[in-house]
Amino acid sequence: MRMTKLAGTCDDGIDCPAVFLTERGTIAVQGDLVDYINTPLGEAIVEIPVALLLEAANATP
Repeated sequence: MRMTKLAGTCDDGIDCPAVFLTERGTIAVQGDLVDYINTPLGEAIVEIPVALLLEAANATP
């Protein structure tokens, strides 16, 4: 899947929170995994800074 970085706190986008726009027109987020007991199989919950979401919202085409 091709993704375009919309916002993030570091340049490499590998070891930091980031928000991406996918080629399918969806949003993908990268962040620290949150341990939450009710997460459905095949899904994950990640934690990212509020400021990152605001930055991504302003960058969304």
